[in-house]
Amino acid sequence: MPSLAAFLVLLLPPLLLSAAGAAEAEELIGFKATLRHVDADAGYTEEQLLSRALRRSSARVATLQSLAALAPGDAITAARILVLASDGEYLMEMGIGTPTRYYSAILDTGSDLIWTQCAPCLLCVDQPTPYFDPARSATYRSLGCASPACNALYYPLCYQKVCVYQYFYGDSASTAGVLANETFTFGTNETRVSLPGISFGCGNLNAGSLANGSGMVGFGRGSLSLVSQLGSPRFSYCLTSFLSPVPSRLYFGVYATLNSTNASSEPVQSTPFVVNPALPTMYFLNMTGISVGGYLLPIDPAVFAINDTDGTGGTIIDSGTTITYLAEPAYDAVRAAFASQITLPLLNVTDASVLDTCFQWPPPPRQSVTLPQLVLHFDGADWELPLQNYMLVDPSTGGGLCLAMASSSDGSIIGSYQHQNFNVLYDLENSLMSFVPAPCHLM
Repeated sequence: MPSLAAFLVLLLPPLLLSAAGAAEAEELIGFKATLRHVDADAGYTEEQLLSRALRRSSARVATLQSLAALAPGDAITAARILVLASDGEYLMEMGIGTPTRYYSAILDTGSDLIWTQCAPCLLCVDQPTPYFDPARSATYRSLGCASPACNALYYPLCYQKVCVYQYFYGDSASTAGVLANETFTFGTNETRVSLPGISFGCGNLNAGSLANGSGMVGFGRGSLSLVSQLGSPRFSYCLTSFLSPVPSRLYFGVYATLNSTNASSEPVQSTPFVVNPALPTMYFLNMTGISVGGYLLPIDPAVFAINDTDGTGGTIIDSGTTITYLAEPAYDAVRAAFASQITLPLLNVTDASVLDTCFQWPPPPRQSVTLPQLVLHFDGADWELPLQNYMLVDPSTGGGLCLAMASSSDGSIIGSYQHQNFNVLYDLENSLMSFVPAPCHLM
Protein backbone atom coordinates (compact mmCIF):
# COMPACT_ATOMS: atom_id res chain seq x y z
CA MET A 1 0.00 0.00 0.00
CA PRO A 2 1.55 3.36 -0.97
CA SER A 3 2.21 5.93 1.75
CA LEU A 4 0.19 9.10 2.19
CA ALA A 5 3.20 11.04 0.95
CA ALA A 6 3.17 9.03 -2.26
CA PHE A 7 -0.57 9.59 -2.60
CA LEU A 8 -0.14 13.35 -2.24
CA VAL A 9 2.64 13.38 -4.80
CA LEU A 10 0.04 12.22 -7.32
CA LEU A 11 -1.55 15.65 -6.82
CA LEU A 12 1.72 17.48 -7.50
CA PRO A 13 1.40 18.11 -11.29
CA PRO A 14 -1.95 19.94 -11.13
CA LEU A 15 -0.77 21.89 -8.10
CA LEU A 16 2.18 23.16 -10.04
CA LEU A 17 0.04 23.79 -13.11
CA SER A 18 -2.06 26.07 -11.81
CA ALA A 19 -19.65 22.20 8.10
CA ALA A 20 -19.65 20.18 9.52
CA GLY A 21 -17.07 18.89 12.02
CA ALA A 22 -17.50 22.17 13.83
CA ALA A 23 -16.47 22.91 17.35
CA GLU A 24 -19.09 22.52 20.03
CA ALA A 25 -19.43 26.29 20.18
CA GLU A 26 -21.43 28.39 22.58
CA GLU A 27 -23.61 31.24 21.42
CA LEU A 28 -21.48 33.89 23.12
CA ILE A 29 -18.13 32.95 21.57
CA GLY A 30 -16.26 36.01 20.48
CA PHE A 31 -12.85 37.62 20.24
CA LYS A 32 -11.01 40.71 19.05
CA ALA A 33 -8.02 40.39 16.74
CA THR A 34 -5.50 42.58 14.98
CA LEU A 35 -5.31 42.60 11.19
CA ARG A 36 -1.92 43.36 9.68
CA HIS A 37 -1.61 44.40 6.06
CA VAL A 38 0.38 41.88 4.04
CA ASP A 39 2.99 44.50 3.10
CA ALA A 40 3.26 46.09 6.56
CA ASP A 41 6.78 46.67 7.92
CA ALA A 42 8.36 45.45 4.68
CA GLY A 43 10.04 48.76 3.89
CA TYR A 44 8.13 49.47 0.68
CA THR A 45 7.67 53.03 -0.54
CA GLU A 46 4.14 54.39 -1.00
CA GLU A 47 4.53 53.89 -4.74
CA GLN A 48 5.58 50.26 -4.24
CA LEU A 49 2.74 49.61 -1.78
CA LEU A 50 0.18 50.90 -4.25
CA SER A 51 1.72 49.05 -7.18
CA ARG A 52 1.78 45.74 -5.29
CA ALA A 53 -1.81 46.15 -4.09
CA LEU A 54 -3.09 46.94 -7.59
CA ARG A 55 -1.26 43.94 -9.01
CA ARG A 56 -2.80 41.64 -6.37
CA SER A 57 -6.26 43.09 -7.03
CA SER A 58 -5.95 42.57 -10.77
CA ALA A 59 -4.93 38.93 -10.32
CA ARG A 60 -7.69 38.24 -7.80
CA VAL A 61 -10.40 39.75 -9.98
CA ALA A 62 -9.21 37.75 -12.99
CA THR A 63 -9.60 34.58 -10.95
CA LEU A 64 -13.03 35.52 -9.66
CA GLN A 65 -14.11 36.10 -13.24
CA SER A 66 -12.75 32.73 -14.34
CA LEU A 67 -14.72 31.12 -11.51
CA ALA A 68 -17.90 32.91 -12.56
CA ALA A 69 -17.43 31.66 -16.13
CA LEU A 70 -17.61 27.99 -15.08
CA ALA A 71 -20.51 25.83 -16.11
CA PRO A 72 -23.14 25.83 -13.32
CA GLY A 73 -22.64 23.00 -10.84
CA ASP A 74 -19.06 22.29 -11.87
CA ALA A 75 -17.94 21.72 -8.27
CA ILE A 76 -14.69 19.96 -9.16
CA THR A 77 -13.49 22.85 -11.29
CA ALA A 78 -14.73 25.32 -8.68
CA ALA A 79 -12.57 23.58 -6.10
CA ARG A 80 -9.62 24.06 -8.41
CA ILE A 81 -10.13 27.80 -8.71
CA LEU A 82 -11.87 29.62 -5.83
CA VAL A 83 -9.90 32.80 -5.17
CA LEU A 84 -6.21 33.49 -4.96
CA ALA A 85 -4.90 32.65 -1.50
CA SER A 86 -1.76 34.61 -2.28
CA ASP A 87 -3.75 37.71 -3.18
CA GLY A 88 -5.39 38.53 0.14
CA GLU A 89 -4.69 41.87 1.80
CA TYR A 90 -4.79 41.20 5.54
CA LEU A 91 -3.15 38.73 7.93
CA MET A 92 -4.54 37.59 11.28
CA GLU A 93 -2.84 35.59 14.01
CA MET A 94 -4.05 32.14 15.00
CA GLY A 95 -2.76 29.59 17.47
CA ILE A 96 -2.81 25.91 16.51
CA GLY A 97 -2.50 22.78 18.61
CA THR A 98 -1.59 21.78 22.16
CA PRO A 99 0.77 23.27 23.21
CA THR A 100 -0.25 26.34 21.21
CA ARG A 101 2.02 27.53 18.41
CA TYR A 102 1.20 30.81 16.70
CA TYR A 103 1.00 31.52 12.98
CA SER A 104 -0.23 34.33 10.76
CA ALA A 105 -2.73 33.55 8.01
CA ILE A 106 -4.57 35.44 5.29
CA LEU A 107 -8.13 36.41 6.19
CA ASP A 108 -10.32 35.69 3.18
CA THR A 109 -14.02 36.52 2.96
CA GLY A 110 -14.14 34.81 -0.45
CA SER A 111 -13.41 31.20 0.59
CA ASP A 112 -14.15 28.69 3.35
CA LEU A 113 -11.27 26.40 4.24
CA ILE A 114 -8.96 27.08 7.18
CA TRP A 115 -5.52 25.64 6.43
CA THR A 116 -1.85 25.91 7.21
CA GLN A 117 1.36 24.35 5.92
CA CYS A 118 2.28 21.21 7.85
CA ALA A 119 5.31 19.04 8.48
CA PRO A 120 6.42 16.78 6.98
CA CYS A 121 6.18 19.03 3.95
CA LEU A 122 6.63 17.50 0.50
CA LEU A 123 6.40 20.89 -1.15
CA CYS A 124 5.95 24.11 0.79
CA VAL A 125 6.42 27.82 0.22
CA ASP A 126 8.38 30.24 2.37
CA GLN A 127 6.78 31.36 5.61
CA PRO A 128 8.14 33.32 8.60
CA THR A 129 7.54 30.53 11.15
CA PRO A 130 8.28 26.76 11.25
CA TYR A 131 5.64 24.54 9.69
CA PHE A 132 2.97 23.20 12.04
CA ASP A 133 3.90 19.67 13.11
CA PRO A 134 0.81 17.62 14.02
CA ALA A 135 3.00 14.96 15.67
CA ARG A 136 3.89 17.50 18.35
CA SER A 137 0.28 18.38 19.22
CA ALA A 138 -1.75 16.38 21.73
CA THR A 139 -5.08 17.49 20.24
CA TYR A 140 -4.57 16.81 16.52
CA ARG A 141 -6.97 14.25 15.01
CA SER A 142 -7.21 13.38 11.32
CA LEU A 143 -10.75 13.00 9.98
CA GLY A 144 -12.26 9.97 8.31
CA CYS A 145 -13.64 9.88 4.81
CA ALA A 146 -17.23 9.58 6.06
CA SER A 147 -17.00 12.57 8.39
CA PRO A 148 -19.40 15.47 7.76
CA ALA A 149 -16.47 17.85 7.33
CA CYS A 150 -14.96 15.66 4.61
CA ASN A 151 -18.30 15.54 2.83
CA ALA A 152 -18.43 19.35 2.96
CA LEU A 153 -15.34 19.64 0.75
CA TYR A 154 -15.86 20.54 -2.90
CA TYR A 155 -13.90 17.50 -4.03
CA PRO A 156 -13.05 15.12 -1.16
CA LEU A 157 -10.49 12.38 -1.62
CA CYS A 158 -9.88 9.31 0.53
CA TYR A 159 -6.66 7.55 1.43
CA GLN A 160 -6.68 4.59 3.84
CA LYS A 161 -9.87 5.94 5.46
CA VAL A 162 -8.30 9.38 5.98
CA CYS A 163 -9.91 12.42 4.36
CA VAL A 164 -7.60 14.23 1.92
CA TYR A 165 -8.39 17.68 0.53
CA GLN A 166 -7.10 19.66 -2.40
CA TYR A 167 -7.83 23.31 -3.14
CA PHE A 168 -6.63 25.23 -6.17
CA TYR A 169 -6.65 29.03 -5.87
CA GLY A 170 -6.21 30.14 -9.46
CA ASP A 171 -2.84 29.99 -11.17
CA SER A 172 -0.52 30.89 -8.33
CA ALA A 173 -1.49 29.10 -5.13
CA SER A 174 -2.64 25.62 -4.21
CA THR A 175 -2.81 23.36 -1.17
CA ALA A 176 -3.38 19.64 -0.55
CA GLY A 177 -3.11 17.52 2.56
CA VAL A 178 -5.08 15.90 5.35
CA LEU A 179 -8.36 17.26 6.71
CA ALA A 180 -8.18 17.18 10.51
CA ASN A 181 -9.62 18.53 13.74
CA GLU A 182 -7.48 20.61 16.07
CA THR A 183 -7.68 23.16 18.87
CA PHE A 184 -7.36 26.72 17.57
CA THR A 185 -6.70 29.87 19.58
CA PHE A 186 -7.85 33.29 18.41
CA GLY A 187 -7.98 36.80 19.80
CA THR A 188 -5.82 39.24 21.69
CA ASN A 189 -5.28 39.79 25.40
CA GLU A 190 -8.47 39.45 27.46
CA THR A 191 -10.53 38.15 24.50
CA ARG A 192 -8.24 35.22 23.67
CA VAL A 193 -10.21 31.97 23.30
CA SER A 194 -9.15 28.37 22.64
CA LEU A 195 -11.64 26.34 20.62
CA PRO A 196 -11.39 22.55 20.24
CA GLY A 197 -12.54 20.50 17.29
CA ILE A 198 -11.99 23.04 14.50
CA SER A 199 -11.77 21.33 11.09
CA PHE A 200 -8.83 22.50 9.01
CA GLY A 201 -6.51 21.50 6.21
CA CYS A 202 -3.04 20.33 7.22
CA GLY A 203 -1.22 21.10 3.97
CA ASN A 204 1.73 18.90 3.02
CA LEU A 205 1.79 19.99 -0.59
CA ASN A 206 1.51 23.71 -1.27
CA ALA A 207 2.45 26.01 -4.12
CA GLY A 208 2.38 29.75 -4.65
CA SER A 209 2.91 32.65 -2.26
CA LEU A 210 1.37 33.26 1.14
CA ALA A 211 2.27 36.95 1.55
CA ASN A 212 4.34 36.44 4.72
CA GLY A 213 1.67 34.17 6.18
CA SER A 214 1.46 30.43 6.77
CA GLY A 215 -1.99 29.65 5.42
CA MET A 216 -5.54 30.96 5.23
CA VAL A 217 -8.59 31.50 7.42
CA GLY A 218 -11.75 31.29 5.32
CA PHE A 219 -14.53 33.67 6.42
CA GLY A 220 -16.93 32.74 3.62
CA ARG A 221 -20.49 31.46 3.95
CA GLY A 222 -19.75 27.73 3.54
CA SER A 223 -19.84 25.13 6.31
CA LEU A 224 -16.05 24.83 6.69
CA SER A 225 -15.41 28.54 7.27
CA LEU A 226 -14.46 29.81 10.71
CA VAL A 227 -17.73 31.76 10.89
CA SER A 228 -19.83 28.66 10.27
CA GLN A 229 -17.81 26.32 12.47
CA LEU A 230 -17.98 28.51 15.57
CA GLY A 231 -21.72 29.00 15.30
CA SER A 232 -21.38 32.75 16.01
CA PRO A 233 -22.55 34.04 12.65
CA ARG A 234 -21.30 37.61 12.80
CA PHE A 235 -18.01 39.41 12.40
CA SER A 236 -16.89 42.92 11.62
CA TYR A 237 -13.70 44.68 10.66
CA CYS A 238 -12.49 48.25 10.77
CA LEU A 239 -9.74 48.88 8.22
CA THR A 240 -7.34 51.75 8.79
CA SER A 241 -6.22 53.98 5.95
CA PHE A 242 -4.36 52.12 3.23
CA LEU A 243 -0.93 53.65 3.92
CA SER A 244 -1.31 53.94 7.70
CA PRO A 245 1.17 52.04 9.93
CA VAL A 246 -1.65 51.48 12.45
CA PRO A 247 -3.06 47.92 12.20
CA SER A 248 -6.72 47.24 11.50
CA ARG A 249 -9.14 45.44 13.79
CA LEU A 250 -11.34 42.33 13.53
CA TYR A 251 -14.27 41.61 15.82
CA PHE A 252 -15.90 38.20 16.02
CA GLY A 253 -19.12 36.92 17.55
CA VAL A 254 -20.30 38.85 20.59
CA TYR A 255 -17.74 41.62 19.96
CA ALA A 256 -18.99 42.23 16.41
CA THR A 257 -21.20 45.25 16.96
CA LEU A 258 -21.40 48.73 15.50
CA ASN A 259 -22.41 50.34 18.79
CA SER A 260 -20.15 53.16 20.03
CA THR A 261 -17.99 53.13 16.89
CA ASN A 262 -19.54 56.07 15.06
CA ALA A 263 -17.50 59.26 15.35
CA SER A 264 -19.71 61.33 13.05
CA SER A 265 -23.19 60.49 14.44
CA GLU A 266 -24.21 59.13 11.05
CA PRO A 267 -26.79 56.34 11.23
CA VAL A 268 -25.85 52.71 10.81
CA GLN A 269 -27.03 51.52 7.40
CA SER A 270 -27.82 47.94 6.40
CA THR A 271 -28.39 46.06 3.18
CA PRO A 272 -29.28 42.38 2.73
CA PHE A 273 -26.91 39.78 1.41
CA VAL A 274 -27.99 38.00 -1.76
CA VAL A 275 -27.34 34.29 -2.24
CA ASN A 276 -25.83 33.26 -5.55
CA PRO A 277 -26.42 29.48 -5.89
CA ALA A 278 -23.49 29.26 -8.30
CA LEU A 279 -21.07 30.88 -5.82
CA PRO A 280 -22.71 30.31 -2.41
CA THR A 281 -19.63 31.02 -0.30
CA MET A 282 -19.23 34.64 -1.42
CA TYR A 283 -20.94 37.74 -0.06
CA PHE A 284 -23.17 39.19 -2.78
CA LEU A 285 -25.10 42.44 -2.37
CA ASN A 286 -27.99 43.99 -4.26
CA MET A 287 -26.37 47.12 -5.69
CA THR A 288 -28.90 49.38 -7.38
CA GLY A 289 -27.00 52.40 -8.69
CA ILE A 290 -24.26 55.03 -8.36
CA SER A 291 -24.41 58.80 -7.91
CA VAL A 292 -21.60 61.17 -8.85
CA GLY A 293 -21.74 64.81 -7.78
CA GLY A 294 -25.31 64.42 -6.57
CA TYR A 295 -26.59 62.97 -9.87
CA LEU A 296 -27.87 59.42 -10.14
CA LEU A 297 -26.16 57.95 -13.19
CA PRO A 298 -28.28 56.33 -15.93
CA ILE A 299 -27.13 52.76 -15.23
CA ASP A 300 -29.57 49.90 -15.68
CA PRO A 301 -29.78 48.10 -12.26
CA ALA A 302 -29.51 44.83 -14.18
CA VAL A 303 -25.83 45.69 -14.71
CA PHE A 304 -25.25 44.92 -11.01
CA ALA A 305 -27.53 41.86 -10.81
CA ILE A 306 -26.70 38.16 -10.77
CA ASN A 307 -27.51 36.37 -14.00
CA ASP A 308 -30.12 33.80 -12.99
CA THR A 309 -29.17 31.54 -15.88
CA ASP A 310 -25.52 30.90 -15.05
CA GLY A 311 -24.68 32.80 -11.85
CA THR A 312 -22.36 35.30 -13.53
CA GLY A 313 -22.43 39.02 -12.75
CA GLY A 314 -23.65 40.37 -9.45
CA THR A 315 -21.87 42.52 -6.88
CA ILE A 316 -19.50 41.06 -4.25
CA ILE A 317 -18.04 42.75 -1.19
CA ASP A 318 -14.52 41.38 -0.72
CA SER A 319 -11.82 42.25 1.82
CA GLY A 320 -9.14 40.62 -0.32
CA THR A 321 -9.50 42.92 -3.34
CA THR A 322 -7.97 46.37 -2.85
CA ILE A 323 -9.86 48.65 -5.21
CA THR A 324 -13.43 48.43 -6.45
CA TYR A 325 -14.11 46.89 -9.86
CA LEU A 326 -17.33 47.89 -11.59
CA ALA A 327 -19.06 46.04 -14.40
CA GLU A 328 -18.01 47.73 -17.62
CA PRO A 329 -21.23 49.68 -18.36
CA ALA A 330 -21.27 51.05 -14.81
CA TYR A 331 -17.58 51.94 -14.87
CA ASP A 332 -17.92 53.71 -18.21
CA ALA A 333 -20.76 55.83 -16.80
CA VAL A 334 -18.78 56.69 -13.65
CA ARG A 335 -15.69 57.56 -15.70
CA ALA A 336 -17.67 59.83 -18.00
CA ALA A 337 -19.28 61.58 -15.01
CA PHE A 338 -15.91 62.26 -13.35
CA ALA A 339 -14.42 63.48 -16.64
CA SER A 340 -17.29 65.92 -17.13
CA GLN A 341 -17.34 67.22 -13.54
CA ILE A 342 -13.61 67.62 -12.84
CA THR A 343 -12.07 70.64 -14.56
CA LEU A 344 -8.65 69.07 -15.04
CA PRO A 345 -7.07 67.43 -18.09
CA LEU A 346 -7.69 63.69 -18.30
CA LEU A 347 -4.38 61.83 -18.59
CA ASN A 348 -3.58 59.26 -21.24
CA VAL A 349 -2.42 56.28 -19.20
CA THR A 350 -0.66 53.16 -20.48
CA ASP A 351 -2.54 49.97 -21.21
CA ALA A 352 -0.63 48.33 -18.34
CA SER A 353 -2.12 50.72 -15.77
CA VAL A 354 -4.93 49.29 -13.63
CA LEU A 355 -6.28 52.80 -12.96
CA ASP A 356 -7.26 54.73 -16.07
CA THR A 357 -9.50 57.57 -14.83
CA CYS A 358 -6.64 59.88 -13.91
CA PHE A 359 -6.31 63.65 -13.97
CA GLN A 360 -3.36 66.01 -14.13
CA TRP A 361 -2.22 66.78 -10.58
CA PRO A 362 -1.54 69.07 -8.85
CA PRO A 363 -3.84 71.61 -10.52
CA PRO A 364 -2.40 74.77 -12.12
CA PRO A 365 -1.70 77.69 -9.77
CA ARG A 366 -4.78 79.64 -8.63
CA GLN A 367 -7.15 77.08 -10.17
CA SER A 368 -9.85 75.90 -7.80
CA VAL A 369 -10.88 72.25 -8.25
CA THR A 370 -13.97 70.64 -6.79
CA LEU A 371 -14.06 66.85 -6.72
CA PRO A 372 -17.49 65.23 -7.01
CA GLN A 373 -19.13 63.24 -4.25
CA LEU A 374 -19.46 59.48 -4.88
CA VAL A 375 -22.31 57.38 -3.47
CA LEU A 376 -22.87 53.64 -3.98
CA HIS A 377 -26.55 52.73 -3.72
CA PHE A 378 -27.71 49.38 -2.34
CA ASP A 379 -31.03 47.89 -1.39
CA GLY A 380 -31.90 49.95 1.71
CA ALA A 381 -28.54 51.74 2.04
CA ASP A 382 -26.55 54.56 0.45
CA TRP A 383 -22.79 54.27 0.99
CA GLU A 384 -21.37 57.79 0.72
CA LEU A 385 -17.62 57.45 0.39
CA PRO A 386 -15.16 60.00 1.80
CA LEU A 387 -12.84 61.50 -0.79
CA GLN A 388 -9.84 59.51 0.45
CA ASN A 389 -11.77 56.27 -0.17
CA TYR A 390 -12.10 56.79 -3.92
CA MET A 391 -9.36 59.18 -5.08
CA LEU A 392 -5.61 58.60 -4.84
CA VAL A 393 -2.38 59.87 -6.34
CA ASP A 394 -0.83 57.15 -8.50
CA PRO A 395 2.91 57.64 -9.11
CA SER A 396 2.82 55.19 -12.03
CA THR A 397 0.74 57.74 -13.98
CA GLY A 398 3.26 60.49 -13.36
CA GLY A 399 1.54 61.56 -10.14
CA GLY A 400 -1.97 61.79 -11.55
CA LEU A 401 -5.03 61.99 -9.33
CA CYS A 402 -6.91 58.76 -10.05
CA LEU A 403 -10.27 57.22 -9.32
CA ALA A 404 -9.57 54.13 -7.19
CA MET A 405 -11.79 51.94 -9.34
CA ALA A 406 -11.39 49.89 -12.50
CA SER A 407 -13.49 48.19 -15.14
CA SER A 408 -14.59 44.56 -14.89
CA SER A 409 -15.73 42.37 -17.74
CA ASP A 410 -18.01 40.35 -15.47
CA GLY A 411 -19.64 41.54 -12.27
CA SER A 412 -18.64 44.14 -9.68
CA ILE A 413 -16.46 43.85 -6.56
CA ILE A 414 -16.48 46.37 -3.71
CA GLY A 415 -12.84 46.34 -2.59
CA SER A 416 -11.19 47.09 0.74
CA TYR A 417 -9.92 50.55 -0.28
CA GLN A 418 -13.51 51.68 -0.19
CA HIS A 419 -14.04 50.07 3.27
CA GLN A 420 -11.28 52.02 5.05
CA ASN A 421 -12.40 53.92 8.15
CA PHE A 422 -15.78 52.20 8.15
CA ASN A 423 -16.80 49.53 10.62
CA VAL A 424 -18.33 46.86 8.39
CA LEU A 425 -20.49 44.16 9.98
CA TYR A 426 -21.34 40.82 8.37
CA ASP A 427 -24.46 39.47 10.12
CA LEU A 428 -25.11 36.03 8.66
CA GLU A 429 -27.95 35.19 11.05
CA ASN A 430 -30.01 38.08 9.69
CA SER A 431 -28.33 38.03 6.26
CA LEU A 432 -27.34 41.69 6.49
CA MET A 433 -24.24 43.76 5.86
CA SER A 434 -24.14 46.94 7.95
CA PHE A 435 -21.68 49.81 7.95
CA VAL A 436 -20.97 53.09 9.68
CA PRO A 437 -18.04 55.56 9.58
CA ALA A 438 -15.54 54.90 12.37
CA PRO A 439 -12.09 56.08 13.56
CA CYS A 440 -10.46 52.72 12.86
CA HIS A 441 -7.00 53.92 13.93
CA LEU A 442 -8.36 54.54 17.45
CA MET A 443 -10.22 51.26 17.93
